[in-house]
Amino acid sequence: MIFNLEGLTVYFPYEYVYPEQYKYMLELKHGLDAKGHGCLEMPTGTGKTITCLALITSYQLAHPECGKLIYCTRTVPEMEKVLAELRVLQAYREKHVGKASEIMALGLSSRKNMCIHPRVADEGSRESVDARCRRLTASWVREKHMDCVSREEETSTELCQFFEDYEKEGPDAVLPPGVYTLADLREFGRKKGWCPYFLARHMIGVANVVVYNYQYLLDPKVSSLVSRELEKECVVVFDEAHNIDNVCIEALSVNLRQQTLDAAGRNITSLSGKIERAKQTDARRLREEYARLVDGLAQQGVLRRGGGEDALQNPVIPDDILREAVPGNIRRAEHFVAFLRRFVEYLKTRMRATQVEQETPAAFLAHLQRSAAIDGKTLKFCYDRLTSLLKTLEIVDTEEYNAVSLVADFGTLVGTYQAGFSLILEPYDERYPNIPDPVFQLCCLDASLAVRPVFEKFQSVFITSGTLSPIELYPRLLSFNPVCISSLPMTLTRECLCPVVITRGADQQAVSTKFDMRDDPGVIQNYGRILIDLAATVPDGLVAFFVSYSYMEQIVSKWHETGVLQQVMQHKLVFIETQDVVETSLALDNYRRACNCGRGAVFLSVARGKVAEGIDFDRHYGRAVIMYGVPYQYTLSRVLRARLEYLRETFQIKEADFLVFDA
Repeated sequence: MIFNLEGLTVYFPYEYVYPEQYKYMLELKHGLDAKGHGCLEMPTGTGKTITCLALITSYQLAHPECGKLIYCTRTVPEMEKVLAELRVLQAYREKHVGKASEIMALGLSSRKNMCIHPRVADEGSRESVDARCRRLTASWVREKHMDCVSREEETSTELCQFFEDYEKEGPDAVLPPGVYTLADLREFGRKKGWCPYFLARHMIGVANVVVYNYQYLLDPKVSSLVSRELEKECVVVFDEAHNIDNVCIEALSVNLRQQTLDAAGRNITSLSGKIERAKQTDARRLREEYARLVDGLAQQGVLRRGGGEDALQNPVIPDDILREAVPGNIRRAEHFVAFLRRFVEYLKTRMRATQVEQETPAAFLAHLQRSAAIDGKTLKFCYDRLTSLLKTLEIVDTEEYNAVSLVADFGTLVGTYQAGFSLILEPYDERYPNIPDPVFQLCCLDASLAVRPVFEKFQSVFITSGTLSPIELYPRLLSFNPVCISSLPMTLTRECLCPVVITRGADQQAVSTKFDMRDDPGVIQNYGRILIDLAATVPDGLVAFFVSYSYMEQIVSKWHETGVLQQVMQHKLVFIETQDVVETSLALDNYRRACNCGRGAVFLSVARGKVAEGIDFDRHYGRAVIMYGVPYQYTLSRVLRARLEYLRETFQIKEADFLVFDA
């Protein structure tokens, strides 16, 4: 349908619009007109995605000065769903407006999800795909290969033909207008012989709509690489943003374990060996690097990378990076490696503590200065100096140096920030006090630190989700002033929901997921009885959510021993979410097949997990939902307690209010 919304022509691809969709569009339009930020809640299942896309793309059509739409999602399935909705909308617009409504829309994900090189794509993890790609596309690898070819010598280096063909095209490597999912980009890449990952990165600059993960805007290591050139007029939407504060916290937090420090030590030894070999074979490279460092990294442009060596970026928010020369004591490669070794040895010494320690960054730096003669200013340059060294030594397999990169990440963050951070050293997990497992945690306590550059750079940023209650907390947690804030109810034409809260089992024993009751065999048996009874009476699909992976594994194991699962399987098949993405995707596919063929199925998953965030259990796929407990965070966690204290002192947010809000 096409309708007028306060003077704006809106193209909506369906025959009807819900009252809440109309109100949602009004709020969005008011935010765009005011060139301000917004916070909007509309229940899941009310067509929030298509409503948002229809309004903003219609606004772009009517106001050419409006920038591109940056639509941020949590998972790849969510991204694909957004692009599928956009394709339906675009077909409707072209039918009624014609070529004038043509847009360029694409999704961007990691190399693992976009690579079409047969050997690289077969690598297992995301890190190994990235490392293999860099081995084929780094500038010095390509230069060596070209030198050998020009001298008609045999070369042992291999290049990626897709990347080479893309580079040959230069500015002519463009996508025609249209809506491109990740599968479409891979198909287009195969057809043209171009690398879809670098093509998508290039096309972000000219696209009207870009759909990608939160990290591409919130994590400084990624955003400075991908989103640096986006213009101020862009409209940013964070969808399913009920956990956005946790994403911001994770982007600026680092955990170090004993194994990490041991691996970092080996990395440093390896770097020392490479520096010695470089001195003997090509000392010029090290001298040139030293000269650049005297003048300053940022001014010389050494940190701006292209091609395949864009692996490492500064973990600090761009405005907080020091724009000056690197300190003299770490300019020479061998001096910097010695500095890193000293820092790692200091961290190992701290790891030997037998008591829990908690301190501020200022206290940590003061102790570091006294014990290892390392000052905070030098630490600030740690990450950029390591990046420069890896590039100078022409190291492409950066996956091997993840441990020392993590240590440099830790050092740069602790040297840069004072407020909003805490350092916590735990010698063991409180739940297993007899097993030594030290972990040194640099915890970001202030979610607004990571998201502040987004609110400052872009004129309109919208936080939206199906569950944002209490919505008033988000502007306080993220430190922004919304021009529109609204929580919209769902319109139901009939009674189709029947919520039931069960506090006692069939034997009248109280049931709960409280920590002190989780091992109670009576509670586990009663939970199993509830599942058996529902599986026997509810048709088609039944979805059960547990509070954590460990609790689900514990319960399923007990159910298997006591025969509960066998009784459930007399009525329906049972599928389980795991932390492996491939296994979970396969389980979901088979779950749907079981529901489609009439056999019926139960899907056991985890609140806050991948399935809970990005999968719709609509129609016969979700006839009933069981929520085993409320997913409160582990309240004895020292990291959580430090954050609660910070929120209480800084934002006057009560502990109980935050815990309920978070769950």
